[in-house]
Amino acid sequence: MVTRRPSTVPYLPVPTVCPGGTVVCLGGGPSLHLDDVNACRGKSTVIVVNDAWRLAPWAYALIASDAAWWNHYKGVPEFMGLKFCLEPSAAKWPGVQILRNTGAEGIETDPTGVRSGRNTGAAALNLAVHFGATRVILLGYDMEAASEAKSHWFGAHPRGLRGASPYALFRQMFKTMVAPLTAAGVQVVNCSRSTALTCFPRMPLVEALP
Repeated sequence: MVTRRPSTVPYLPVPTVCPGGTVVCLGGGPSLHLDDVNACRGKSTVIVVNDAWRLAPWAYALIASDAAWWNHYKGVPEFMGLKFCLEPSAAKWPGVQILRNTGAEGIETDPTGVRSGRNTGAAALNLAVHFGATRVILLGYDMEAASEAKSHWFGAHPRGLRGASPYALFRQMFKTMVAPLTAAGVQVVNCSRSTALTCFPRMPLVEALP
């Protein structure tokens, strides 16, 4: 379902911050490793998904699709980069920019919105396109987990946030992004140490970084 906005919440366009550049999206999967995170610093524009900001507090942008996450962490005042959410109620937190949720599948080309992909990792990939990336590197995009307790690099989300993730659905949503990304001239490389996401080519991080 597409999110509706109150009239008091403006949808501002995402800035084109790295036209023709490389963007790294740091997901929350259990394979996300601090060594890989640090290897990206200074070599690309970095977007962190949800709690991944704790490993990269220096990242350029943080995206968390759900207002409940922003409420739990009180807007993450420690993070100094750009902040994005897909639910208008998160606008109460200083600095959180609201993006239109224009659907689940594919990618959105209007810079005021993104396709949700039913998961924030997919929304981050669409955000990277708005940043102007022609190459996107994925880290921590496992899209599978042995158990909920091992579903993220930090374990499970705190009680009250999302529970078990429908990874098969997430992987299907990523497949719908492949053709429009190719048409937009955006190459996506999955450098996650472990992953069930097979719709994008794999590559060691050391080879993928600019």
